[in-house]
Amino acid sequence: MTVSPLIWGVTLAVILGLLAFDYFFHIRKAHTPTLKEAGIWSSIYVGLALLFGVLVFVFGGSAAGAEYFAGYVTEKALSVDNLFVFLIIIASFRVPREDQQKVLLFGIVFSLIARTGFIFLGAALINSFSWVFYIFGLILLLTAGNLLKPEGENDEADNFIIRLAKRVLPTTDHYDGDKLFTVENGKKVLTPMLLVMVAIGGTDILFALDSIPAIFGLTQSTYIVFTATAFSLMGLRQLYFLIDGLLDRLIYLSYGLAAILAFIGVKLVLHALHENTLPFINDGQHVSVIEISTGLSLTVIIGVLVVTVIASLVSPAGKATAAVKNARRHATSYLDLSYTADEAERERIYTALCEEEQQISTMDKKYRDKVKDIESIRAEVARAHEAHAKYIKS
Repeated sequence: MTVSPLIWGVTLAVILGLLAFDYFFHIRKAHTPTLKEAGIWSSIYVGLALLFGVLVFVFGGSAAGAEYFAGYVTEKALSVDNLFVFLIIIASFRVPREDQQKVLLFGIVFSLIARTGFIFLGAALINSFSWVFYIFGLILLLTAGNLLKPEGENDEADNFIIRLAKRVLPTTDHYDGDKLFTVENGKKVLTPMLLVMVAIGGTDILFALDSIPAIFGLTQSTYIVFTATAFSLMGLRQLYFLIDGLLDRLIYLSYGLAAILAFIGVKLVLHALHENTLPFINDGQHVSVIEISTGLSLTVIIGVLVVTVIASLVSPAGKATAAVKNARRHATSYLDLSYTADEAERERIYTALCEEEQQISTMDKKYRDKVKDIESIRAEVARAHEAHAKYIKS
């Protein structure tokens, strides 16, 4: 599909305009979005992405339209998986709820910048070296394998960049609103807000290494790759607040994503064999293999995601995982004195914790006991009850 510079310019202006609108009308004033607000704006962004896909279908043809939708659905699914990591990072740094939107918007902007760089680099490599498809396919197959591995024990957002920043740069453990710098003991120091943005930015680069090869496995049009990626990131901030509690329920999402990435990886390898120029494979000649169509790719991707989500939502293990982790979240919030200083808010959080425990008590014990870190979660809930008892006596 040939795209004129004018269309590129208009597309970039629309995307930058949406980001600017998001900042000035939603992020500038720190607040926690309601479920209704998150739902409305998530729907608007998904609607814009679908509308754009229809325009691609009308003006670019059915093949380009199918490639866009396949790429958009894949990137959207991967971005939901990214939210799990964002949730861990934000929880690890104990970012105030009302300031989390700013962190997420930064993550989206940085992610878009990083992915754009990888997109144009990938396009240049593909145009010059067809064997790059072998590398992209291998990356996706390895990523699919890693998704099937058991989760690590350490979920702390403490990577090399953060440790280096804390060692070299003056930092404080306290937030000062949503400021990146503050003054402590007469000296200008970094706040955790800047560090959490560094952590999210670093993970965004790693995510790009997976997502860009995945979408290049569905289309080689740079314009479609860019727009599908950009629209998949739009609304990610609202989606975070909309499915915050639902993320823990999607216990089979990693398996679904592994299947999708493995499928696209195989598709890339088959395409590389079809376009083969490497002398040590079939004497540098093209290999006659089956090529997977875009229509089949879109069907497989949507089918796997539907099965994965439904299986997760109806699974007793998924329900138990969500309930237990919600209880931990309420207990952590209650134990955070800066968060529960308000008496009404303290009571609201404690009531939510008790309601979650009541729900957990009705579930099968074998599913409750299988939740990761269950003993530490029980200990934290117990500490919350002890803290509440002391508060009542005082």
